[in-house]
Amino acid sequence: MKIARIAQTLLAIAAGLSIGMARAAPLNVLGFDDMSCAAWNKAKGDQEQRTAYIVWIRGFLSGHNYALPNQQVSTISSGTIEVNINSYCSATPAGSFSDGAMRLSDQFSGRNQPVRR
Repeated sequence: MKIARIAQTLLAIAAGLSIGMARAAPLNVLGFDDMSCAAWNKAKGDQEQRTAYIVWIRGFLSGHNYALPNQQVSTISSGTIEVNINSYCSATPAGSFSDGAMRLSDQFSGRNQPVRR
């Protein structure tokens, strides 16, 4: 009986360790060197840079549609993207506009749940 109890305890410890080690891999966002809201805000007067950021976000949203065909982001204008990212970066100045793009994908896909990394 004592051996069975020890084996049970060891099995529980091993299971606990494996659960702790089974973390999700960090999200590797491929984008600009500086994806900060500060960079987004700085580009307000630079139409070429702001357009590049918006095109990146549109590509990100297309990637969302590719990865989650049952949760498609509906058609979204560049103006809507800009307004939403401006709002996100105003509320989260230390954040990144890629996180704002993730919030857009949730909002416009009908998922409306917080992003989990």
